[in-house]
Amino acid sequence: MDIGVISVRYARALLKSATDQKLEAQVYQEMMTLAKSYLEVPQLRQTIDNPMLSKDKKEKLLLTAVGEKPSALVNSFIRLVLKEDRENVIQFMANSYVTLYRKQKNVIRGKLTTAARVSAQTEQKMRQMVESKTNGTVEFETEVNPDIIGGFILEYDTYRMDASVKTKLNNILNTLKK
Repeated sequence: MDIGVISVRYARALLKSATDQKLEAQVYQEMMTLAKSYLEVPQLRQTIDNPMLSKDKKEKLLLTAVGEKPSALVNSFIRLVLKEDRENVIQFMANSYVTLYRKQKNVIRGKLTTAARVSAQTEQKMRQMVESKTNGTVEFETEVNPDIIGGFILEYDTYRMDASVKTKLNNILNTLKK
């Protein structure tokens, strides 16, 4: 069976259970933490995939990777995944849950890159602009990248607005070369 199909089925079931119990936002945070744990600690995947490690130890490890005080729902979900021997795809289940939750709640990821740190007011204005254009909630990430010299780069959904000085200088240089 396909990993994508399996992970989406489990994620859908988890989202339905979380929605029924009104815990979808908490489970969303826990699944994001789990997915992030897999990215930040590459050995986690190897350890969870190790057939010599007992299910109890895998459960403790996964609950630790979920974060402090995981919900009872996530606790039972991890037990179910381990019981069904699907722990090798739990990272994909977490990512699928995050994707399904964002789609259901109309949550858009946005990223603002600037040359210098921006004030909270400026960040809030950018967030409000994106929310008004998308009619959704925006999870905003800011990044400082001095290489862009000045200006900003705003990305959300499939949209990208590059108002950086570096890009403008490169455009002028390309025009002069022609």
